[in-house]
Amino acid sequence: MVKIRLARRGRKKLAIYDIVVADARSPRDGRFIEKIGNYNPTTNPATIILNEDKALKWLLDGAQPTPTMKAMLSYRGVLVRKHLQVGVLKGAITQEQADAKYTTWKESKENKVQGKVDKLASEKANVEKSRFDAERKVSEARAETLRKKQQEATQTLITEINEAANEGAEDAKAAE
Repeated sequence: MVKIRLARRGRKKLAIYDIVVADARSPRDGRFIEKIGNYNPTTNPATIILNEDKALKWLLDGAQPTPTMKAMLSYRGVLVRKHLQVGVLKGAITQEQADAKYTTWKESKENKVQGKVDKLASEKANVEKSRFDAERKVSEARAETLRKKQQEATQTLITEINEAANEGAEDAKAAE
């Protein structure tokens, strides 16, 4: 039996996976028939680079995807494309109709993904801006307290100088 599955690579706690077609009896990271893509779960959203034509060919030839790969193939539209292709082979729809349906599905999916990417970018920018504003407020508060301390020190120094001058003037009058 042939499976479409993930083969792990990458270092500890930073996994990257190859999407491979392999015999079900071979080990996870062992021998495979063909590599058809990559999967990087550490990015947000996860990066899936997949040769969709080869994946479709293998699915039509009877390869069974693992549950994780089934979710990925569904996300990328390969299972929708397979479903439409089976309809074409049975004569339920024409190839042009199948291509049109797949194109509209793919565009809507790309818009959703782009919307998520834009949302994440704007949230990140808002968080950075709020951090910067909070840091600026703290900095202004520190500067204000420092300014007050300097004014107090200046006032104290002026008061001491005036008192010393007044004492000197009183001593001068007393000496006359």
